[in-house]
Amino acid sequence: MSSSRRTRTTFQRFIESEALGGLVLMASAALGLVAANSPLAQSYKDVLHAPIGGLDLLHWINDGLMAFFFLLVGLEIKREMVEGQLDTWRRRTLPLVAAFGGMFVPAVIFMAVNFPHPENWRGWAVPTATDIAFALGVLALVGSRVPGSLKVFLTSLAIIDDLGAILIIATFYASGLSIAALAVAAVFAAVLYWLNRRGETRLLPYVLLGVLLWIAMLFSGIHATLAGVVLAMMIPINGTDDNGHSLLHSMERALSPWVAFVVLPIFAFANAGLSIDSAGQMLVLSPLGLGIVGGLFLGKQIGILSAVYLAKRARIAALPAGASWRHIYGVSLLCGIGFTMSLFIGLLAFTDPEKEVVLKLAVLAGSLLSALAGTLVLLTAGPKKTTPAS
Repeated sequence: MSSSRRTRTTFQRFIESEALGGLVLMASAALGLVAANSPLAQSYKDVLHAPIGGLDLLHWINDGLMAFFFLLVGLEIKREMVEGQLDTWRRRTLPLVAAFGGMFVPAVIFMAVNFPHPENWRGWAVPTATDIAFALGVLALVGSRVPGSLKVFLTSLAIIDDLGAILIIATFYASGLSIAALAVAAVFAAVLYWLNRRGETRLLPYVLLGVLLWIAMLFSGIHATLAGVVLAMMIPINGTDDNGHSLLHSMERALSPWVAFVVLPIFAFANAGLSIDSAGQMLVLSPLGLGIVGGLFLGKQIGILSAVYLAKRARIAALPAGASWRHIYGVSLLCGIGFTMSLFIGLLAFTDPEKEVVLKLAVLAGSLLSALAGTLVLLTAGPKKTTPAS
């Protein structure tokens, strides 16, 4: 199988798994909400805060289990940049410009609403994120009404968005930095780089060093999950095994179903559960809540649609093949589904229980509005356009 054909197959498999995983993610989030608002609510909370090895279960989920999610994200980013849909600047231009607009405008809207409230400023990045699994899951419900190129555009945009979220987490949400722990982490990263450069293709050395890197990051003040991204960047993409796959492709193929159907659903179930009472509903109308909802629902669509329009007007990029402006608008709305990444960033930004309630309600509200509006727009966008064969 040629390299280009293998890349297309990998990308297609990725899209399909992410779409189905997004549907499972929705069900898990709904189950968490039901549990938190049922007679089992106290048991739900007790289980999540049960101590295990010095940390509670929720901490293990958010710091430990999610490291596998970030590892997969890192592998996807590296593959797409090296040999996938983002392997040239010509291919990167449109999703890169769109991702920038889709992160910048939501942050501006959030800060405009919350500027008089400095205690909320740490939440500026919450509405900048896009949940790729959730968005592709919704897009899958639309089916053949959208061209395949639109799915590629959404996936590429979301991957760049994930890269931006990773940089934001590393830069703005580090706290209590430990120079000693960072130095140890740097040593492990250097050894991983050395293994990559010498062409090591065995999995075990990378796994062992990845675990040690995660432990060092846990005590460094930089979120431990980012160890997964660092490890992913060091996994070799060149060289093949007996089955013709590189270590990176093999790891990505093995991790994808586990992340889509185990890691993210557990994260959603554990973090989406909150008691929805009248007081909580009113808190969504607070500046923090309005900033998040406005950023996700309004900021994403304005930012992405404007960026794509300017890129096309400047002739530095063209619309995806077969896609209309209505299709682009629909995708811009779907990018307002922040969910996983928005919750993750928000839980780093705020530790106050009341703010966490506002955060979760606002992320759910903004994501739901974006999902419903995006679905409606795409359902009325008409069938895929056909283009003459060249």
